[in-house]
Amino acid sequence: MSNLSRRKFLITAGATAAGTMMIHGCSSGSNTATTESSPAASAVNVSAADAPEVTNASLGFIALTDSAPLIIAQEKGMFAKYGMKDVKLVKQTSWATTRDNLVTGSQGGGIDGAHILTPMPYLMTTGRITDGKEVPMYVLARLNLDGQGISVSNSYKDLKIGVESDPLKTAFANAKSAGKEVRCAVTFPGGTHDLWMRYWLAAGGIDPNKDASLIVIPPPQMVANMKEGQMEAFCVGEPWNAQLVNQNIGYTAVTTGELWNGHPEKAFSLRADWVDKHPKAAKALLMAVMEAQQWCDKPENKQEMAEICSKREYFKAPASDIVARASGKFDFGNGRVEENSPHVMKFWKDGSNSASYPYQSHDLWFVTEDKRWGYLPGDLDAQALVKQVNREDIWREAAKSMSVAAADIPSSPSRGVETFFDGTKFDPENPEAYLKSLKIKALKA
Repeated sequence: MSNLSRRKFLITAGATAAGTMMIHGCSSGSNTATTESSPAASAVNVSAADAPEVTNASLGFIALTDSAPLIIAQEKGMFAKYGMKDVKLVKQTSWATTRDNLVTGSQGGGIDGAHILTPMPYLMTTGRITDGKEVPMYVLARLNLDGQGISVSNSYKDLKIGVESDPLKTAFANAKSAGKEVRCAVTFPGGTHDLWMRYWLAAGGIDPNKDASLIVIPPPQMVANMKEGQMEAFCVGEPWNAQLVNQNIGYTAVTTGELWNGHPEKAFSLRADWVDKHPKAAKALLMAVMEAQQWCDKPENKQEMAEICSKREYFKAPASDIVARASGKFDFGNGRVEENSPHVMKFWKDGSNSASYPYQSHDLWFVTEDKRWGYLPGDLDAQALVKQVNREDIWREAAKSMSVAAADIPSSPSRGVETFFDGTKFDPENPEAYLKSLKIKALKA
């Protein structure tokens, strides 16, 4: 478990599994709310040759702003537009629930695909988070770039923590010397938030395996748990960092885009067997999600997007907690306010780069980081795994069918060398050199 507080994780995962079993027993896999496709969008002329093999699919999501493309595709009738008129969105209580329901599949009351942390399909395909059982998954699209945050308790406000985590090194050491357990919360072991937290701490000389205890808390429960003093810091997606600030419980030290500008985040992923059996339906789902990403990226749609997502069946959170950061206004809660932040969440475009296309080079970084922290074996052939899971070819097919401009379809599955806030570089042509350059790591055979 790579120093995630094992007891805390087991309690969280156990409670989730129990809740899932109870709900499955009486409601065919719906964890909370289930929503069905809206007929709002006009149907495209789907030829018989391109007609989806099925019109139904069950897709999971968690109450996070980056799930908006799935929600908008549902609410605006985009799934129905592409022939998938019977899609159901199923709200998940945690990433562990998402994993469990994907393992089960819709035929057993679970789900076929999901809004998901990008590393999870890789951890599932290798059986690392599924009790050794390999559950092959495909990544069809990136749902968003940027838009996450690392927030800290107001008890550390005097330290003025920002992009550099260094000031916490002494504070954490003093707390531990006084007998206090120093806890930092993430949303899933080996997931994106876990990796952002670990990278940030390690860059400041804080070993997340020795100098702190990483615990797992589901995203919607982060604010309440910090209010109860359960952690010093957490990493999560929006709107929960904004809600923390709005409730004056803590402040945002850094947005993840400041750690890695234009970084990949969530993915749209489906069970590989479902895609292989229903390739046309998978492409139809993807086109609906891609059209929704385009809609979500337009500034004039941000308020409506926030209002839709705020509904009880989706986030059950005030639209005011969603819209500001989704529009680029970041109140960090420590006197720092940014208007038109370059690190706003992107759904479709990031300047000249695509936010939706699933660059294989980005997935390679996630796999490499999971090797860094022992979630994947050090001798794993990362490139081969990425080529197995990442289906950027399906994205290209969908983009062409939608008449996406050629300039908006990346010419290469690699975005090239990436540079992090501390000057570290990741060259997808040589991931091992990146691993060797890192001082703090926990590689396993």
